[in-house]
Amino acid sequence: MNKCRIGDACQVGDGAHAKIKRKSNGIIYLTSKNFKKEGIDLTKVDYISEKDYSKYFREDSKALTMPKVGDIVFSIIGTIGQPYLVEKKDKFGLSSSVAILRPDKNKLNPEYLFYWIKSPTVQNTLYSIKGGVAQSYLSLEMIKSLPLVYESKDIQNKLTFILSRYDQLIKNNEERIQLLEKMAKLIYDEWFVKFKFPGHENIKMVDSELGKIPDGWEVKGISDVESFNFISENIKQFGGEKEYFATANIDVINIIKEGIMYSYKEKPCRAQKQPTIYSVWFARMKDTHKVLGFTESNEFIANNSILSSGFGGFKSEKDIFPFLYYSINRVYFHKEKDRFATGATQVSLNNDGLSKIKILVPSKEVIESFGDKVLPILNEIFIFQIKNKTLSKTRDLLLPKLISGQVDISDLAINVPKVPEVEV
Repeated sequence: MNKCRIGDACQVGDGAHAKIKRKSNGIIYLTSKNFKKEGIDLTKVDYISEKDYSKYFREDSKALTMPKVGDIVFSIIGTIGQPYLVEKKDKFGLSSSVAILRPDKNKLNPEYLFYWIKSPTVQNTLYSIKGGVAQSYLSLEMIKSLPLVYESKDIQNKLTFILSRYDQLIKNNEERIQLLEKMAKLIYDEWFVKFKFPGHENIKMVDSELGKIPDGWEVKGISDVESFNFISENIKQFGGEKEYFATANIDVINIIKEGIMYSYKEKPCRAQKQPTIYSVWFARMKDTHKVLGFTESNEFIANNSILSSGFGGFKSEKDIFPFLYYSINRVYFHKEKDRFATGATQVSLNNDGLSKIKILVPSKEVIESFGDKVLPILNEIFIFQIKNKTLSKTRDLLLPKLISGQVDISDLAINVPKVPEVEV
């Protein structure tokens, strides 16, 4: 087993040290905000012009600023140490808040280096050496000094083959979730935005404060919808421990970070909300889109979780749940949430602001018909989320054992596909 510093086996650089003008389109420009636990997040991305990209990111530059296939890039300001392995399809510029590691491929498989950076050994070291007062940061010298342990290329290849299978399964499930989400939202929009619900041909349109709507439908404050029951009560005393999720643990509809286990007596004061079956929860903070829903499919998670008081929640009957879920998990609701959010230090939606959000309430028959069609889709989404949580846990438990050699794979007959070497 070889032991050295990162700087002994990698070139180390970072992105452009220049104030580059942002554009509405062009070449993607990544900063530390784009790095999440499971890879690069492109939901909020900056762009730069092709001209500036060519100026600041040159292959013939003496400084290592232009990411290439096989490089590992990760954030070094704010969100520290979330790595991404650059692929052939990628073309982006980097700000100076992002580091670049270019491994010596005679010593290291780039995928191995990627998993090494993700390992608890490195992540714990990163958080122990990070500097900064208002905002955490790592210098390039700090990165060069990080420890690196590696076996032969053959062992590295076997290790990355095993771990990458988990990542591929997770990615496949994420793609399925996205397709199912898209399908359910298309049905919602078709029925409740375009008004092409079953039988719409026989219903006349009438005026309302939200414009023309089908006759018999109503415009109501979301808190006034009879079938939506706002959850005002706090969690009751419980035995054992439950997993506490803050709003930071959630991204859109996914739990992206494991919670912390607490007993009732030890839980923090913000751990106040108990999710139940057929309940929907949203983050109250402005400029966030974080939604959790619970059915029979993920009832175990609901029963064994506590949510922060930063969430607001409604519950409903089973056949109403899909309509409730997509009434909250839509852009319109979150725009209205932001419009009525208040606060000096933290801008968020209080109950008074929530009552001002108006939604369109169809007939009970249409809501129930929508529920029959969409509930199976939601259940599939929640099942895939559970599968991914299990896969992630297994991978993260296996990672340090493989990296440290605690699990010996040298004699495993793994047929690792040969990947062509990429020139550096």
